[in-house]
Amino acid sequence: MEKLKKVNFDEQRCKGCELCTAVCPVNIIKMSERINKRGYHPAAVKDQETCISCGLCAQMCPDVVITVYKED
Repeated sequence: MEKLKKVNFDEQRCKGCELCTAVCPVNIIKMSERINKRGYHPAAVKDQETCISCGLCAQMCPDVVITVYKED
């Protein structure tokens, strides 16, 4: 069974402002090389295993494109 992602980005809605990359305490959010349908390089998590589910990225996102999941 595939392990659930800790952080999910709606990459098609991301405008690439990079605010989430600045607040990530473990520096795992990077800008993607691909371009989304809005013409931006969206943010993406490069290492889900390193994510600590702190939620700072979701709090900082002005477009509410980030969902953070915490393990029970």
